[in-house]
Amino acid sequence: MENITHVFFDLDNTLWDYRRNAKITLVKLYEEFQVKEKFGYSFDEFYPFYYESNEQLWADYRDGKVTKDELRTRRFPEAFANLGIPNAEFALDYERRFVDEVTLSNYVVEGAEEILEYLKDKYSLHILSNGFEEVTHDKINKSIVKNYIQTITTAEGAGAPKPNPKAFQVSIEKAGAKPDESIYIGDDWIADVIGATRFGMKAIFFNPLNENHLWIEEVPVIDNLVELKNYL
Repeated sequence: MENITHVFFDLDNTLWDYRRNAKITLVKLYEEFQVKEKFGYSFDEFYPFYYESNEQLWADYRDGKVTKDELRTRRFPEAFANLGIPNAEFALDYERRFVDEVTLSNYVVEGAEEILEYLKDKYSLHILSNGFEEVTHDKINKSIVKNYIQTITTAEGAGAPKPNPKAFQVSIEKAGAKPDESIYIGDDWIADVIGATRFGMKAIFFNPLNENHLWIEEVPVIDNLVELKNYL
């Protein structure tokens, strides 16, 4: 793509493998809290309820329907209640431990290191994430991503989540970039692709789960990060 000098990435499930890292942490805590022994439910029974609760609450946060505090106080209580364990105090203890532990596992998405290495001398690389400030920096600083990124902007730091244009504005100002010389890569069609293109940036949709989405002619869709070499 011509005239691009700045590449902005989403973080969770685009570069940092949230699904894998979270599941590793959840399994560890499930054993630590002795959930099966105390309540009779296996981890495999629990995980779909957690996944559904987490995905919905992050979508609601993106859409401005819930706050950071609401997300954190509802995620595990709702997941455990839907499983059959309506114990809010227990679930909030689980939440606190999860936040403390999740950044101790730092797998990146397949192809992330290869594509960052490929891009680093060609473009300025940046993160714009809807993740929370302290956890986002922790994820980056404890992973290989820190070796490649010039600036980090979070929704919390910007005062608004993607797709709100304020998030993109704060991010490009921090990067010293302009929308028409920037491209955004992420795995959330609404937050990343719609948000970026409405702001005036180019976008590439990273879709490894083959999720349904609209079609925009000028937005390429990839399912592996190394495919970015075809465009950048």
